[in-house]
Amino acid sequence: MKKTVLLTLVIGIMTVFSANAQKKAMDKFMVQVDGLGCPFCAYGLEKKFKEFKGIKAVKIDIETGDFSFKYPAEKALSMQDVEKQVEKAGYTPVSSKIERADGTIEESKGLSETKVAEGKLTSKSLMVAGNCGMCEARIVKAAKSVQGVSEASWNKDTKMMRVGFDATMTALLDIEKAISDSGHDTKNHQTDDATYNALPACCHYDRISQ
Repeated sequence: MKKTVLLTLVIGIMTVFSANAQKKAMDKFMVQVDGLGCPFCAYGLEKKFKEFKGIKAVKIDIETGDFSFKYPAEKALSMQDVEKQVEKAGYTPVSSKIERADGTIEESKGLSETKVAEGKLTSKSLMVAGNCGMCEARIVKAAKSVQGVSEASWNKDTKMMRVGFDATMTALLDIEKAISDSGHDTKNHQTDDATYNALPACCHYDRISQ
């Protein structure tokens, strides 16, 4: 009888510990956010996410746009809900990643990837004006929004961009136009003053004269 009671007690304690452990398990969320230009922007984003009760370890890097936090795994917060919350705060989610407490990984690029038939890929370099990590995210996103572009990278130190695209679907001038529409000058296309002025202060680069 005593052994039965003891066994029942042990099982009960283990069940409580297991339940508590599950409650304490945290998922980690990492989002690259476009549009953060100052500490006030970061504050606004963090304040919006405080609506998610139980959020922990919030970190925001204004320079790169990297935003991360932890959230109770038991609440099963979805990537779609996170990206919608970023948009509600007035910013654009460029890419998202979740490291679930059980070890699984979920990723969302947020940028459309275009498949290019083998042998059709054209690779070109061009100069694009910009300053920081947020500029990089915006420039790459604009380039990849063009149908036919499959590769895009930009170096903030050299200001040079490398793009890979299907020349039967688009042209370099079309890619430059999309980039300038996002707020960044190229050699052949200059963004309008209103779009440039609307960029975060840290993204106000030296203009390229035409």
